[in-house]
Amino acid sequence: MSSSALGGSVKSRLIASLAVGAAVVLSTTGCNMIAPQATTIEYAAAEGINVPDSGPVEVRNAFIVATEDGAQGNFIAALINDTDSAQTLNIELDGGISETVRIPAYTTISLGADAEPLLIDGLDALPGTAIEGYFESGGTGSPLVDVPVLDGALDYLAPLVP
Repeated sequence: MSSSALGGSVKSRLIASLAVGAAVVLSTTGCNMIAPQATTIEYAAAEGINVPDSGPVEVRNAFIVATEDGAQGNFIAALINDTDSAQTLNIELDGGISETVRIPAYTTISLGADAEPLLIDGLDALPGTAIEGYFESGGTGSPLVDVPVLDGALDYLAPLVP
């Protein structure tokens, strides 16, 4: 066999090997180019929910700790007012429950931590479920959100059961 025929055969095998290698690399990593990255998805890393678009008062980690029968519950949340004036937050929960909280300027109120939680009588929601809630401040209201209802099974939630 001539050396030129042998050289052509080696070159074609080398090119074929590179093409196969490139195909393997692209086929195994190509999905990562178009798949969403989990670290870019925003979520509330807590028991409750963050309420979008609730107005100038931000509502963070909102949830309810209820009695076993779901008749009463304590509303827990961090309410943040970063404005230069006091704001009123109107809270409406499924079942005709309505509460109002006044938050001074540049203040964060942590209901259930450094402030008393809001007691909700007539809750009618068992732990493990969620109820719809609407939050409004400064004339701007949130979309309806599902507020989780928890029980006192966890040690740090037990003191919050009404």
